[in-house]
Amino acid sequence: MGIAILSAQRSKDPSTQVGACIVDLNNKIVGIGYNGFPTGCADDDLPWGKEGDFASTKYAYVCHAELNAILNSHSRNLKDCLVYVDLFPCNECAKAIIQSGIKEVVYKSDKHKQKDAFKVSRWLLKKAGVKLRKFATSRKKIILALQLPA
Repeated sequence: MGIAILSAQRSKDPSTQVGACIVDLNNKIVGIGYNGFPTGCADDDLPWGKEGDFASTKYAYVCHAELNAILNSHSRNLKDCLVYVDLFPCNECAKAIIQSGIKEVVYKSDKHKQKDAFKVSRWLLKKAGVKLRKFATSRKKIILALQLPA
């Protein structure tokens, strides 16, 4: 989960930064992603807003962290892998998770669980036999310090 949280820091989204980390059966990282615009689309050329007509909001353009982690994976075979993600996946990401063969989703937050896209997501994932697990840890914080040589 620490890698998912760290990768979320790369997102330029001013309101929602989400990261995802896929690991294989040996707990080796095989894919990492964060929410952002498609490759080749500059962050300053597309809208980050959440209000207005669809084409003038980020929702028309952003690739979610889970999809990016799948597409960025160094292996096209994600069968039986596990994905760690900051935010419970939406219905579109759920479809990609199921199609990729990922068998478990570990999520940190489920703050949108009352929204239709997330209700559908939960139903789809369960129907496909994907295990869902809320992240639990006894750690209170993760500290990452970058110390450069003097």
